[in-house]
Amino acid sequence: MDQNERYVSVGDTKLYVVERGEGFPVLVLHGGPGLDHHMFADYLDPLTDHYRLVLVDQRAQGRSESCPPETWTLQQMAADVQALGAALGYGPYAVLGHSYGAFVALQHAVDFAGEPAGTIVSSGLPSARYLDGLGDRLAAFEPEELRDQVTASWEAEASVTSAEEVERLLADQAPWHFADPRDPRIADYNARTAGLAGSPDVLRHFATASYGGIEVEAALGSVEHPVLVLAGRHDRTCPPEAAEAIAEGVPGAELVVFERSGHMTFVEEQDRYLEVVRDFLDRVRR
Repeated sequence: MDQNERYVSVGDTKLYVVERGEGFPVLVLHGGPGLDHHMFADYLDPLTDHYRLVLVDQRAQGRSESCPPETWTLQQMAADVQALGAALGYGPYAVLGHSYGAFVALQHAVDFAGEPAGTIVSSGLPSARYLDGLGDRLAAFEPEELRDQVTASWEAEASVTSAEEVERLLADQAPWHFADPRDPRIADYNARTAGLAGSPDVLRHFATASYGGIEVEAALGSVEHPVLVLAGRHDRTCPPEAAEAIAEGVPGAELVVFERSGHMTFVEEQDRYLEVVRDFLDRVRR
């Protein structure tokens, strides 16, 4: 697929973006932290028949420029989204964030209410309190023979030192993030995301700082634009009750729960995911 790659200034740094398709723009924010736009591989590409996907390497991650660690905050990354939308000069746009990107997308929706035409929060959280039971969920993870691998990968985030380690940790955690830890699509996902430019400094920074301390639950009522909340019924990291809290807090928000998915909804139920996202975008772009 043809794509346009470029650096875009957001004030104090430049973000690397990859644009695919034509039409109404959708700024797509990757998870992690410490990953890059490759984590989506080509799973969202069917949307490019009517939409311009703007895949963003977020601040200091992937191929984006380095910048001071004191600027690595959810609030600043949310401000980057606003600055990027303005710099691209597209006019109205939507935002889709998955996992850590969903934290940023939701922070942006709160801090810049009414700025985007719509926000899609995919496998996200409104508050760090929903991570409180993570240790217990890891301790109970089945199958038992994968438990040590997954647990070690989470612990290693605080000491990761290379891009290769980041990519390996993503692969080691994959069974945790799929509803079926032995899902045969895990190997395919790892192959399709090969070459991901991991950012160990960013991952290490957030792993030792409560992953940015997401905390917007009390401010959700201030959001003024349409919001779609997506969740996997079997998500062990961002449980569906967190998605329900977002949908209840944001006026008029829509909630879709994927009953056969864990954290990787856009892989596990790709066709349904694309259908739901397309329907939402078709409505907000009007």
